[in-house]
Amino acid sequence: MGLQISTPDGQEWRSAMVNPPIFPVSTPQGFYELLLASASKDSDAMKTFAAAHPEFAPFGAWARSGPWTGSYAEERYNGLNSFVFTDGSGAEHMVRWSLLPAAQPVSVPPDDLAKRGPDFLEQEITERVRGGPQRWTLVVTVANPGDPTADPSKAWPEDRRTIEVGTLTVQQIEPERDGPCRDINFDPTVLPSGMRTSDDPFPAARSSVYAKSYDLRTAEAKDYPRTAAEAKP
Repeated sequence: MGLQISTPDGQEWRSAMVNPPIFPVSTPQGFYELLLASASKDSDAMKTFAAAHPEFAPFGAWARSGPWTGSYAEERYNGLNSFVFTDGSGAEHMVRWSLLPAAQPVSVPPDDLAKRGPDFLEQEITERVRGGPQRWTLVVTVANPGDPTADPSKAWPEDRRTIEVGTLTVQQIEPERDGPCRDINFDPTVLPSGMRTSDDPFPAARSSVYAKSYDLRTAEAKDYPRTAAEAKP
């Protein structure tokens, strides 16, 4: 789930969230090694990686047994990185955030999901929004002293203070080819006043990688022009 929130005075908050409750590794270097292992032709590459990164085990357990749904509207989306919020009195708080769906999640067995077409999620959410707006509640979780803030592979305890700060309402779906999100770089370090990055190293790493990805994507824009008129020679 990618979001860009713009304020009347021109500030922006960009965020990209995922549905896992934890990240698979604790460092950007570890993620790079995971990508290499997952792409390796060596049958033991992932086993070797997991042995070198014990923090991967909880994520692997979630991936094997997590509740899968058949709709984007039924998913919870988590911002796994830690950020610093400054309140009205100037006090700083370490936080993470999530979007909680209003739609009731319905678990679908992985075997059933595998039988559906490759675009079924896009098709389902389009039809669902045609039937009515879909909503998520934006919830900020505040860390306690001592909670791990630099390691997104570590979840915070369930009893941490949470604050409902807003509602995301989706009323319209547009195809990615022509949609307004196509040309947005969801850089997590684009933040409004009162918010800043923490000791978590991932936002900076994501920012640099996203910039490279954005450059490559926009360089290919001629291959998927925004409108039919632009496609004409």
